[in-house]
Amino acid sequence: MVGLLTAALSALPIAACAPEAPRSSQDTDAEDPAPRPLRAEVLDVLPHDPEAFTQGLEVSGDTLYEGTGLVGESTLRAGPVGGEPTTTVAVPEPLFGEGITVVDDRIWQLTWRAGIAIERDRDTLEERRRVDYDGEGWGLCHQPERDRLVMSDGSATLTFRDPADFTVLGTVTVTDTGTPVTDLNELECVDGDVYANVWHSDDLLRIDAETGAVTARVDAGGLLTPEEAAEADVLNGVAALPGTDHFLLTGKLWPKMFVVRFVPTG
Repeated sequence: MVGLLTAALSALPIAACAPEAPRSSQDTDAEDPAPRPLRAEVLDVLPHDPEAFTQGLEVSGDTLYEGTGLVGESTLRAGPVGGEPTTTVAVPEPLFGEGITVVDDRIWQLTWRAGIAIERDRDTLEERRRVDYDGEGWGLCHQPERDRLVMSDGSATLTFRDPADFTVLGTVTVTDTGTPVTDLNELECVDGDVYANVWHSDDLLRIDAETGAVTARVDAGGLLTPEEAAEADVLNGVAALPGTDHFLLTGKLWPKMFVVRFVPTG
């Protein structure tokens, strides 16, 4: 099964993740069109630590980075996709680890309610410094083409931050046909889009980062068997596989991680 993943990483162009065409200023007051309905088609199944309370997931190069939560159990891990982590560091109490993202030779890791972002060395995962921010921290991703971070806090607002010092650059409200969407959780940036888990649901949203409009809603339900789901927590973990149109999906306390692509429903 891992062989399929290796082939996908080396052979497929990233086509399904192209950003929507930007809207003109005349369109900003018009109601957004209904999001495109998509589903998660499973291509491969990989192992995942069933004790990992997943809060952030990202693939950079051939390395999978995963941030986990819960006070006294929070970690940051790095290792091969589909394999055991080769490096793990603990997040000290009383901090509750949240979303992560890779920026050049660094990794930013959020905390839930402490208002602290931890900057880490990408290779060793060791802490470099801490930066304060207001509010809660949930999900985080990086848009290299805009050189900015995108952060969620459980509301309908995405906050843009400077990846150098974490200062606020701006915000956007996420809307589905004009209605704000709350509970935005773990994030993944792909070109001009942001993919967001919606807490306590099996939905992933594809969001135009400039307008905040939801352009697609992905149904990721039914990945676990009923028996597995009974022992697991919510879907929370999305990572694009570089050079492909494939994604990794997992969740808190899930025993599996899935290689998927997002295809039209029906």
